[in-house]
Amino acid sequence: MRRLAAALLMLLALAGCAAGPAPPPPAFNATDVMFLQMSLDYIRQGDQVVELAERRSADPRVRALITELGGQWQTEAGTMQRWLTGWQQPPSADPSAGAHAGHGDPHSLRPADLAELAAARGPDFDRTAVSLLLGHLHNCVEVARMEATGGQYPPAKALAETMTTRRQAQIQGLLTLAA
Repeated sequence: MRRLAAALLMLLALAGCAAGPAPPPPAFNATDVMFLQMSLDYIRQGDQVVELAERRSADPRVRALITELGGQWQTEAGTMQRWLTGWQQPPSADPSAGAHAGHGDPHSLRPADLAELAAARGPDFDRTAVSLLLGHLHNCVEVARMEATGGQYPPAKALAETMTTRRQAQIQGLLTLAA
C-alpha cells in the first residue's frame, strides 16, 4: 500500500511539473491600449493647431512652445505606434465599437475650434491658439493619469508620467502667456 501511495504522490508531482509554471500575465492591458489610442488621437488633433501656429503665430513665445510641443508629439507618436503595432492593436479605436465608452469624453478639438483658429488674425490668433492648447493639454494630462493608475505595461506607464510632467509645465507656460 505504501508503494501505491508513493507512486501516486510521484505521479501527482510529475503531473504538476509537466504543466509547467503559469504563463506570465500579458505585457499590456486594455488601459494601455486606450491610453495609446487616445493619445495618438490627441496628437493628430494638436498637430492641426501646431501647423497653423507655426505659420501664423505673431508671438515668438507661442511659436517656441508650439515648436516644442510638435517635436515632443512626433517622438511620442512614433513610440506609441510601435507599441500598438507590436501588440497587433489598431492606432485608433473603432468609434462604432464604443471602445472608450465610459471614459468620459474629454474635450477634443472640434472642427469649429479649428475654424475659429484659422479665421483669427494677429494677437487674436495667438490668444485663440493658447486657449485651445490649454484645454487640449489638460485633457492629455487626464488621459496620461488614467494610464499611470490603470496601465500594466511599465514603459507606457513611464511615458504617461513623463507626459504628465511635461504637459503640466507647458500648461503653466501657456497660463503665463494668457495672463
